[in-house]
Amino acid sequence: MKRNVIGNTSGLRPAQIKQIEKLYDLTVPPDELFTSEQGARLVSLSHQIRRQIGILVDRNGKTQHVIIGDAHGIMIPVTPNHMAIPGRLKGLRCIHTHLKNEILTKDDLTDLALLRLDFMAAVTVLEDGRPGPVYAGHILVDEEGAPYEVLKPFTIHDTAMDCMGRILALETELSRKNSLHKAGSGEESAFLINATTDDPRESRASLEELKELCKTSGINVIGTAVQRRRKIDPKFVVGRGKLADLTISAIQKYATMLIFDRELTPSQIRSITDFVEMKVIDRTQLILDIFAHQAKSREGKFQVELAQMEYLLPRLVTKNTAMSRLTGGIGGRGPGETKLEINRRRVRDKITQLKKEIDKIRKQRLQQKARRKRKDLPIISIVGYTNAGKSTLLNTLTQSKIIAANRLFATLDPSSRRLRFPKDTEVIITDTVGFIQHLPKALMEAFHATLEELRDADIILHVVDISNPRFKQQMEAVESIMSRLKLSTIPSMYVFNKIDRVNMDEFEDKWLINNGICVSARDRGTLEPLVEKLEYMVKSNYS
Repeated sequence: MKRNVIGNTSGLRPAQIKQIEKLYDLTVPPDELFTSEQGARLVSLSHQIRRQIGILVDRNGKTQHVIIGDAHGIMIPVTPNHMAIPGRLKGLRCIHTHLKNEILTKDDLTDLALLRLDFMAAVTVLEDGRPGPVYAGHILVDEEGAPYEVLKPFTIHDTAMDCMGRILALETELSRKNSLHKAGSGEESAFLINATTDDPRESRASLEELKELCKTSGINVIGTAVQRRRKIDPKFVVGRGKLADLTISAIQKYATMLIFDRELTPSQIRSITDFVEMKVIDRTQLILDIFAHQAKSREGKFQVELAQMEYLLPRLVTKNTAMSRLTGGIGGRGPGETKLEINRRRVRDKITQLKKEIDKIRKQRLQQKARRKRKDLPIISIVGYTNAGKSTLLNTLTQSKIIAANRLFATLDPSSRRLRFPKDTEVIITDTVGFIQHLPKALMEAFHATLEELRDADIILHVVDISNPRFKQQMEAVESIMSRLKLSTIPSMYVFNKIDRVNMDEFEDKWLINNGICVSARDRGTLEPLVEKLEYMVKSNYS
């Protein structure tokens, strides 16, 4: 084991550093928090250099890290070999000095709760250099109150407190509570965070959609938070202090991950994952994960993997704890972690290979398109927000059995079927991938070839779920994407779906629904006006 001293060593003499390194030699019996010799040495050295000194001790009583801070605090390093998991503590206790006779600070207690340390203890240094009172605390298994308990002060000679017994008792209770919370839920539990500079009502609506994305991905949502800010924090999104509070709240509710309702920058991912010992993903990673799980065709799998790789590449900047959370489980189905430079090169090579494969498929599509044009069949493309009922509409119109489910992005791969109108006119009707607000740029680019197919449509059906309270925002999101794809000039028609879930007599936006056709995609009887209108539009375009 390396015996290097971590932290603020500038200005210290080599002899002082050697004395501090000797703290690695001292061990602790299982029933003691630390030994009186350790306490006395910490105080003596800290008094000499006028800086706080700390040690991280494992459950075998061995010192794993020696840390030097400044006069006001120490910075606990990332400890990849000791990671807290739900139902368990970190396996390390922190013993450090306070240069004044002060109790555990807010930073001490935050580190205790946030890092899930076995114990946090501060040995005070009196003015004459002697050890003063010791203040200590441990995690408390309480979902409502404070997440820690502070013990009564004691001296460095009174540290025998059945330390391991307390730790194991705490973990037993944590495991029991964690098991109760996991019963009947998904494998992962998430706490959702939205930071906004706009109207909080929009943020809450966005969080509701994020909850639906979590449901699709099999994640159990155990809590949410919306924070309105003047400006988004460039490092921690919600600010360091607020992030600590939210993470502690998430831990108390037995969350296994934090999900941010925005796309995090590479530097934000690194800062946050270095600060909290939980899996952290953003909205984009969650959507990419859903696409990775739902894609069935060869083309769809290539497109999703390309999007994942392009998302990951700028985040391969430094080898830190962020990487293990970026590339494992939810939010990371696909590439794995190797050495940094090898990983970068492999990702770039894979991106090049995937683009070639997608180009091949695109050429095949062009050939298929040419055959369709020779047959002179009109093309009707269905677009809409995810889960608006596009696949159900296609199934009912063409008596097909394409996968349709009441969840976001149930189908990703485009499907085409023939539709014969009552007067023997034939058309090709195509279902496309569903849209969503803030559709990741990587996905837009990866699915560009698929979405480009929409440009060959003669008519676009924009399916709208009018049972959704946010249907207007969803319409705007779809129209914004269509505008980016330069589809605004193609004749289109609104299809207002799921009228069976709405009291149409009390529906306020009568003027809006008069600009489209109202249907229930499951009820073939409600589709007759739509079929008649489509047939008329096709004949008008081809006459």
